[in-house]
Amino acid sequence: MSTKLKVTILASSLAILLFTIVGGFVNVRASSNDGAYRQLSVYSEVLSRIRLEYVEEPNIAGVTDGALHGLLESLDANSSYLSAAEYKHYKTMKTDGKAEIGATVSKRFGYAAVVAVIPGGPADKAGVENSDIIESIEGKSTHEMSLAEIHGMLSGEIGSTITVAVVRPRRAEPQKIVITRDVVAIPPVSDKMLADNVGYIKVDAFPEGKSQEIAGKIRDLQKQGAKKLVLDLRNSASGTESEGVATANLFLDHGTITYLQGQKYPRQAFNADPAKDITKLPVAVLVNRGTAGPAEIVAAAILENARGDVVGDKTFGDGSVQKLIEMQDNSALILSVAKYYSPSGKAIQDAAVTPNVLIADTAEDDGGLPDEDQQAAPGEKPSEKKDEKPKNQQDDQLNKALEVLKNREAKG
Repeated sequence: MSTKLKVTILASSLAILLFTIVGGFVNVRASSNDGAYRQLSVYSEVLSRIRLEYVEEPNIAGVTDGALHGLLESLDANSSYLSAAEYKHYKTMKTDGKAEIGATVSKRFGYAAVVAVIPGGPADKAGVENSDIIESIEGKSTHEMSLAEIHGMLSGEIGSTITVAVVRPRRAEPQKIVITRDVVAIPPVSDKMLADNVGYIKVDAFPEGKSQEIAGKIRDLQKQGAKKLVLDLRNSASGTESEGVATANLFLDHGTITYLQGQKYPRQAFNADPAKDITKLPVAVLVNRGTAGPAEIVAAAILENARGDVVGDKTFGDGSVQKLIEMQDNSALILSVAKYYSPSGKAIQDAAVTPNVLIADTAEDDGGLPDEDQQAAPGEKPSEKKDEKPKNQQDDQLNKALEVLKNREAKG
């Protein structure tokens, strides 16, 4: 088979696949102004130029694969294209990969980024820190991987190891860290009484059943005489959204908690059930850049229903529903089909949650992920991360939350 014929077949296959991705258009009478058709025409021309004028005979299959990866990742961090080989590996990891590293990982600036680490988990024990940027996994750059592929590589058999190279500010070279995968145990909800009858609750993640554990802590603190509550959701980034909804309902007797909606996904509202509200105590919620997913639903619901204050840094921004679509060539798409919205109508994944009382975490001032508009990449912006607070360093965010609660009491 001639090279020209091979290229023609590949280009034709690509065109068919792209038609499927951009919506399965079958109406040949579509307007010439249709953006999808215009872009397809541009892509065809680019492909032709590559074939005819590139410095050497191009690997068209590789070009196509890269284009499809880029197409999906341009939508959002959670959408992915998996080639046939990648999809086969992904399915194997979904069924056989029982162990994880104990960290929530997303993509920022094109690379894998650690949103938050589960205390006591494999990543934590190995020295991975909140806001680390993972430059490579087993020597392969994460810039070249979809998020689904990253998650697949990080999971595996219990006791197996994986080597990651992480970039931290003020470090010239990536640091290699070997992590031993294991079944991750989520720490129990911790609680304590602070001065002035303030009950404090710390939640590290929202797996199934966590909302009931939080409810038990709230009841215990109220029995101990708590008159105000601090709900610490800093570096809480994993779990199920349903647990976030249930936790928010513990503080709300009315109003919208969140809702789901997408282009082809009918709006699904989650409203507070007054029968599930268990406390009327004033509450302040602590958040930071490691707060994501279910924890963001809780913070947004409490803030926008005027139920309490949210104190700290702007959150990470994550909340969507994905659909797996298998393709005819055994590849697959993982496509975001709906997003979670705050009560006021802000897409949490896009806007995150901005506290009404903004105060930076002094332990992360120089080490956290930069804002998206800084367009930083690994190694670009030197600063130093200090994830754990020294014993003599005050928790400014917690102190501010206590001040806010005290002022609210005085005004009340």
